[in-house]
Amino acid sequence: MSDQPSPWQGDLDRDDLIEANAPADPLALFAGWYTAAADCGLREPTAMTLATVDPDGTPSARIVLLKGFDEAGFRFYSNYESRKGAALAANPHAALVFWWEPIERQVRVTGPVTKLDPDVSDAYFERRSRGSRLGAHASPQSRTLADRAELEQRLADVEARFQDHEVPRPSHWGGYLVVPEAIEFWQARRSRLHDRLRYVRDEQTHWRIERLAP
Repeated sequence: MSDQPSPWQGDLDRDDLIEANAPADPLALFAGWYTAAADCGLREPTAMTLATVDPDGTPSARIVLLKGFDEAGFRFYSNYESRKGAALAANPHAALVFWWEPIERQVRVTGPVTKLDPDVSDAYFERRSRGSRLGAHASPQSRTLADRAELEQRLADVEARFQDHEVPRPSHWGGYLVVPEAIEFWQARRSRLHDRLRYVRDEQTHWRIERLAP
């Protein structure tokens, strides 16, 4: 989003964020943009910034991976005892930001956050590699360690514990659902007169579209 000329060779006069062309459902628009991001060569189009507020009011942000989305919301997985987990336990609201630089598009999502059903987290955990499952047990995410050797020893202990067994999902690890109350779509235009449309949920199934100045 610098003042330098855009490196993107596509159409900077796209009209999909003109109100008459925008779909009534923001998830339909997000799905189209996500597909375009995945098709443009991005290594990790699922990467999104997750912003939370710590119990003391300090904002905190980090990159996590989107693990699915539908009409219910946007899903990701983490350690419930991590810094983000503590923040969401104290203030269960979050903001997500997707920035897909090659196609010069950004999506912002805000809304309350709930934990996914344990059965859903179990099913996802079973699809992870054995190494990732072991790591979920071994890592006390966000806590201070003496050194790398301490982490490696913790992993060795977990490997020994589950040497001839399946690795179950630990109770401190699972999924979250960000339930969107507002979704903003931004895309580049010439002369920095960019397009911004924000969808605001009025009711459970109704969205109001607002145009924001760039």
